[in-house]
Amino acid sequence: MADAPKLKDFIDEETVTAIAAAVERAAAGFDTDVFVASVFDEGWDSRALKERIRHVARMLHTHLGGDFADGLAALESAASGGGIDGWAAWCFNDYVEEHGVDDPDRSLPALAQFTRLSSAEFAVRPFIARYPERMAKQMLEWAHDDDETVRRLATEGYRPRLPWGAGIAELKKDPSPILAVLDVLHGDPSETVRRSVANNLNDISKDHPDLAVATLAGWGADSDEASALRKHALRTLLKKGDPAALELLGFAKHAAVVVTDVLVEPETVAIGGHVYVEFRIASTGDEPQPVMIDYAVVYQNRSGTGSRKVFRGKVEELDGGASLTFRRKVSLQPMSTREIFPGRHTVEVQVNGVVYATAAFEVGH
Repeated sequence: MADAPKLKDFIDEETVTAIAAAVERAAAGFDTDVFVASVFDEGWDSRALKERIRHVARMLHTHLGGDFADGLAALESAASGGGIDGWAAWCFNDYVEEHGVDDPDRSLPALAQFTRLSSAEFAVRPFIARYPERMAKQMLEWAHDDDETVRRLATEGYRPRLPWGAGIAELKKDPSPILAVLDVLHGDPSETVRRSVANNLNDISKDHPDLAVATLAGWGADSDEASALRKHALRTLLKKGDPAALELLGFAKHAAVVVTDVLVEPETVAIGGHVYVEFRIASTGDEPQPVMIDYAVVYQNRSGTGSRKVFRGKVEELDGGASLTFRRKVSLQPMSTREIFPGRHTVEVQVNGVVYATAAFEVGH
């Protein structure tokens, strides 16, 4: 079986050639062959995805003469002429991110254009850090745009903890400018925009849990879309068993249940293998009750203190006296985000954020 393509391989010869062809049509004197040759230099293969994007953007800057305004005009023309989208357009955004922060008057309209082709969520962040008051107004303006990709930029680019993006310390400390944008967009007709609102509020919840819950409570949940947004926005707090988040979604802090027959098999497994977790949950009450059934794995770590990760199980309406059996596979395959160490590992079964039962297994070499 062939290896799955790496993300960096999406910035490939086809992408770079498409960029070159579009820019050549827009900029007199732009030499496609020379540009492409400069992109695929001796360091190309070793560059990761964002390094490749930055390298392409720098080569564009060089081969468009080194003047930001002139280069940007050429890229805007190239983008409007067709043939640029997705990964190629990300390079245009990166051009603005690296070379245009000193010129927001030209840069911000360009990002609003380029984000229609590939999200400018990363490129906008240096502008937020440099011009917080101006960008608060800009994000509100974009939140009212007719194009959903621009509206999404207003919330995704404004996330305090955007994955792959630099965190913005001031927004972590005071997210009130963000909330003004989210107030506009939480009922947006686009699911993509609403999901971005939820992601942003989930970021906020990591620093201001009470504020996140209060914000959602203020919006109400009179539709399936609003209910879905709540659940996605509160996912981190729900895994932590936050009482206010649980209450907002209708879960009792202490469910009327018992958890029995907890089994982890095999009891000993090698690094790279897997175990199965199985348990039974039974209602001890007479009335139906919503239950959020999750399990956590406390992985052995280098320091020996344990590293806990919660895995979402399922939400169930459990009838009075009813029971169900739950079974899941847990991988012990090392990942870029988690190293697997030998030793004792623990599985914790939690219902509505409260741990009801535990079991252990051993990981060997």
